[in-house]
Amino acid sequence: MNKMILDRRELIRAAAGLAGMASLGSMFPAWAQATSKGIAPTIGTLSGEDIALTVGHSEFTTGGKSGHAITVNGTLPGPLIRLKEGQRVRLSVANTLAEDTSIHWHGLLVPFQFDGVPGLSFPGIKPGETFVYDFPILHAGTYWYHSHSGMQEAMGQFGPIIIDPAGEDPVVYDREHVLMLSDWSFTHPHQLMTRLKQSGGYFNAQKQTVGGLLAGKDQPLKERMEWAAMRMDPTDISDVTGSAYRYLVNGHGLEENWTGLFKPGEKVRLRIINASAMTNFNFRIPGLSMKIVQVDGQHVEPVEVDEFQIAVAETYDVIVEPTEAQAFGIIGEAIDRSGLVRATLAPASGMVGAVPKLRARPLLGMKDMGMDHQMPAVLDLSQPDTSADHGSMKMRDPANAPGVKMSPAVATISPMPADRVGDRPTGLENVEHRVLRYSDLKSLTPHPDAPAPSRSIDLHLTANMERYMWSLDGERLSERTEPLAFRHMERVRINLINDTMMPHPIHIHGHFFELVNGQDAAKQPLKHTVNVLPGGKIAIDLTADALGDWAMHCHMMFHMDMGMFRIVKVRHEEGAPA
Repeated sequence: MNKMILDRRELIRAAAGLAGMASLGSMFPAWAQATSKGIAPTIGTLSGEDIALTVGHSEFTTGGKSGHAITVNGTLPGPLIRLKEGQRVRLSVANTLAEDTSIHWHGLLVPFQFDGVPGLSFPGIKPGETFVYDFPILHAGTYWYHSHSGMQEAMGQFGPIIIDPAGEDPVVYDREHVLMLSDWSFTHPHQLMTRLKQSGGYFNAQKQTVGGLLAGKDQPLKERMEWAAMRMDPTDISDVTGSAYRYLVNGHGLEENWTGLFKPGEKVRLRIINASAMTNFNFRIPGLSMKIVQVDGQHVEPVEVDEFQIAVAETYDVIVEPTEAQAFGIIGEAIDRSGLVRATLAPASGMVGAVPKLRARPLLGMKDMGMDHQMPAVLDLSQPDTSADHGSMKMRDPANAPGVKMSPAVATISPMPADRVGDRPTGLENVEHRVLRYSDLKSLTPHPDAPAPSRSIDLHLTANMERYMWSLDGERLSERTEPLAFRHMERVRINLINDTMMPHPIHIHGHFFELVNGQDAAKQPLKHTVNVLPGGKIAIDLTADALGDWAMHCHMMFHMDMGMFRIVKVRHEEGAPA
């Protein structure tokens, strides 16, 4: 009898374990399951002209711990939407939350009323209501969707979009996988924000120490004292770090080991999307070179690299050709090197790619402050209008930034911001292998002849990091009454000038722009999001070809929510509304 009771208890425990495993599997859509043979055109995807999506609450588990998520169709990430260039689609989004929600189709060119930004392009989706997005599919590529309401995106409301070309795809491959990078915290994003407001460096566990100084790993004492006098921290790379985040690939952490399968000799296309709230990743596959063939959904001339940085909201398509039947680690390392995620590319399930050691955390330098290396770096920011002897320039002087509203929200203005389009990105300046620079990118096909920009606009990315205040031209969205106004079809050069010591991925809705990167004008790459390095500037050429009101913002969620956001208005020349 005792044995029968024991066996029954073991059976119940076993059944519970199987139920738990089934539940864990159901957290992920077919394309993101723990082992993927590759994305089939129809299996496990949502396709066709009518697609139903439901936004709701879910439980999400990673690393053996569970927490609350907001998901699409009950999974994190959401379902893969696969469409065809030239078709029309109606996406019905039902809201089962007790709060408003929305979905923005990131990178897709859609009529502004279907862009999905509450309060700007539509009212949002009220609890219990369904909104139908209805638009034509105008172009092919790798894109994604996410909430633009509250902080729901950080809680899991995102998923991938693949648009297959109407004609022949210029990218030749045998198999494809989507890799959706994200950051996840079991602490609610509102709490993370509160802690950052209390102290901008709250999550930075990699500050310089006496031990680091003695070991020669940190700045020399004199240089450290100079930075302290400026109230700046050269280790302040990311606002929220691995001390609060778990890093995921397709919803799987390092322990869960998401695995994409291949056969040796195949050309494997990886569609890489950074769906993080706050994390830029350095991406590499040790032992494999990567051929970049598409950026932000737009084809580029192939560029072979060993590593690249993917900023929040960017997408990169790469081709890899593993010839050996071995497991390769797919590594997404946070740019501050406070953590990483490892997925695996392997010929069989059950194989595990190697996990490399975290590399030494980077330190910011004079260039990241927008200063020349020869300029002395001593000034007191508590005296905002006091001149510091930087070649007769001031860190906070309206003369350095016409059009910037000087206020407590602006701690610094870079004295000598440099064009950093040809620089290696943060943390990859000194690695020995090949690293992608924006200046390496060329459009695969030449653009039609376009007129030179009719005017130029300087737009400063501004902040007081100590008080955790973020803005554009010194004004937060709540303080700005006038949008950036463009005439329909006007061509404008926008100079994005980063007066902060953090990179900012700037996204413009409803448009692609040409990145001015030193290539011939006809070959400048098209992008929808561009990462502006600290203390640097980048120029983009925008043709305002989409009528309506559009969002332009930093895609780091907390920066956007704290005010680094501007409305872009495109109207006919006579000023008539769209």
